[in-house]
Amino acid sequence: MSKFFVKTEQINNNDIVIIGDDVNHIINVLRMKKTDEIQICNQDTGDNYNAEIVNYSKNEVECKIISKINETTESNVHITLFQGIPKFEKMELIIQKSVELGANSIIPVNMKRCVVKLEGKDEIKKNERWQKIAESAAKQCGRGFIPEVKHLINVKEICNWINEYDVIIVAYENEKENTLKAELKKLKATDLKIGIVIGPEGGFEESDIKLLKESGAKIVTLGDRILRTETVALNVLSIIMYEFEQ
Repeated sequence: MSKFFVKTEQINNNDIVIIGDDVNHIINVLRMKKTDEIQICNQDTGDNYNAEIVNYSKNEVECKIISKINETTESNVHITLFQGIPKFEKMELIIQKSVELGANSIIPVNMKRCVVKLEGKDEIKKNERWQKIAESAAKQCGRGFIPEVKHLINVKEICNWINEYDVIIVAYENEKENTLKAELKKLKATDLKIGIVIGPEGGFEESDIKLLKESGAKIVTLGDRILRTETVALNVLSIIMYEFEQ
């Protein structure tokens, strides 16, 4: 069943009004009609509903709630991915697959070895595109909300947020002893808030690693093989979800 996201102001008791690009998708792509059923998620609250189309025009689709869906597709682990900006096609892949795997937010990070540099209008345009990719991925895999792709930050800003997480994990190719498994064993598997820091194609500068470590981040190895940046993100996310998702 198709799933669409709305905001709280689009819901009035048992009536829901869908607007925007979803209208064209429902009417012209899926060719849905009156009495067809769709699934709707309130992206502000995460509540999900089964609904029936009762009317539509070129600007909106009116639905009536049939029932509330009590089950959730969301994990008890809240994960933020801090991703050193790679080439744009890789960033798009990382966002899409990270959302599918359960990331709650993705934050692009400007690091010293980033090949790509973003600023001004270019950053705004890329952020808008990345957010659309996250929204599309959330719809495709039935997420309970749309993860946010936040605005560009630097490594120092990650350090300022370390105390807000149960742990911030940094995957670093030059770490030889401390493993991801060892750090995850220290955590209790209830309502965890985990940050993952991944370097760009060129890896981390040692000064960035030193700064993160001194601020309390945990530097870990993923093994003897050197992985591509897009592989690292998906590898770490998959392991964490396997370990803690209930």
